[in-house]
Amino acid sequence: MTPRIFTPGPHQIAMIEHALEHPRCAIWAGMGMGKTSSALTVLNGLQLLEPGLDLVLAPRRVAKDTWPNETQKWASLRNLEIVPVIGTESERIVALKVDASTNTINYDNLPWLIEYLLVNKLPWRWSRVVADESTRLKNFRLRGGGGQRARAIARVAHARVRRWINLTGMPSPNGLKDLWGQTWFLDAGARLGKSFTAFEQRWFAWLRRPAPGKQHEAMQIALPGAQQQIEAQLRDICITLDPKDYFDIQDPIVSPVYVDLPAKARFHYQEMEKKMFTEIALHEIEAMTAAARTMKCLQLANGAVYIDDSGAWVETHDAKLQALESIVEEAAGMPVLVAIQFKSDRARILRAFPGAVDVATDSGMATFRAGRAPIGIGHPASMGHGIDGLQDVTNICAIFGHWWNLEEYAQFIARIGPVRQQQSGHNRPTHVYPIVARDTIDELVMARRESKREVQDLLLEAMKRRGT
Repeated sequence: MTPRIFTPGPHQIAMIEHALEHPRCAIWAGMGMGKTSSALTVLNGLQLLEPGLDLVLAPRRVAKDTWPNETQKWASLRNLEIVPVIGTESERIVALKVDASTNTINYDNLPWLIEYLLVNKLPWRWSRVVADESTRLKNFRLRGGGGQRARAIARVAHARVRRWINLTGMPSPNGLKDLWGQTWFLDAGARLGKSFTAFEQRWFAWLRRPAPGKQHEAMQIALPGAQQQIEAQLRDICITLDPKDYFDIQDPIVSPVYVDLPAKARFHYQEMEKKMFTEIALHEIEAMTAAARTMKCLQLANGAVYIDDSGAWVETHDAKLQALESIVEEAAGMPVLVAIQFKSDRARILRAFPGAVDVATDSGMATFRAGRAPIGIGHPASMGHGIDGLQDVTNICAIFGHWWNLEEYAQFIARIGPVRQQQSGHNRPTHVYPIVARDTIDELVMARRESKREVQDLLLEAMKRRGT
């Protein structure tokens, strides 16, 4: 790869200046806006100004490929040697012994890293940390709870690390509560509360209301003015960059495709919804909890339901497959990227569409990237990070199976989204086709995703730093 001259755009200059001016800060910028190259430019400059080693926390694929590959793209970054601490334990140990300016590590290996250093009486040697996709730290809690990964890195976050940068495009995918854990790594609770409990007590209240079959149902809601106050607390260390402020882009064109369940499938769906039980083809299917019922209803909406814990499933309808067929036909030869949720979705689509591939496999991804497959199937949880180049293949995606996670949903679409289309020189809109089973849980999932988005969009809008 021939390195190019890195000429940062106005949005990247804003990121670089913000990170240099604020030793502990957050950069909230959408996918495709150059967060990685900007952060590496900051680290490169700090190697001269503040000599020290850097550690990048990231999802596994991103830690293994995206960060190291970025240094090969730009001439100004070629002097940075990035060594991923990835793989088997022996491979990680070897990587730690390599003399490098920067290490990358996936979040899942953080507990191992801390324990390895302690057991072997080795010092913590990284003075700067970049947390890529910092929402992975959102569940951190001071007094137990939260994830092991966040608790592990918290032990050194303030005692041993001089600079800390949080990077994400979606800081609060599930609401304002996602902000406390991430922000603690920046200021140890100075802005949002020394503990999560203090944060909750200051800005949230419990609402109790009657619920069928229960004495009361409790839910926690934000107090009036909470969002504005939280935004004000974070404004000095957080910068938000909206692609629409820097690029002439359109929003994705979202065109829901509604399908009606056949009568028999509707009967089974309603039985599961109301009774948490139904019988299909002599198989008794029961949901023992409300959460299990939700899962079964999502499966039934898609057209196949698991009959037991073995992974066996039975098909109930093909309405969504027919809808997907019409989307593929309308694409007129343009490949379609399809989001699935269950292994049964994958099996049914691969069976129904000869030539379709699973982009979770190396061979499937290679075939899809080459434009030789009409459909590329992917689960949003595995498609969100570290996968590039799909915008050159297509501008069309379909949502076959729905889920609550707004971040995964948005990241999936962003793989072929407007920013990436424009950056690759494609003057074309992004088309999104959610396939929705009418009068089912599909509609509820979509509504909840949109309600979460409203909170996040307000937050990001308020945190903009135009002209500052």
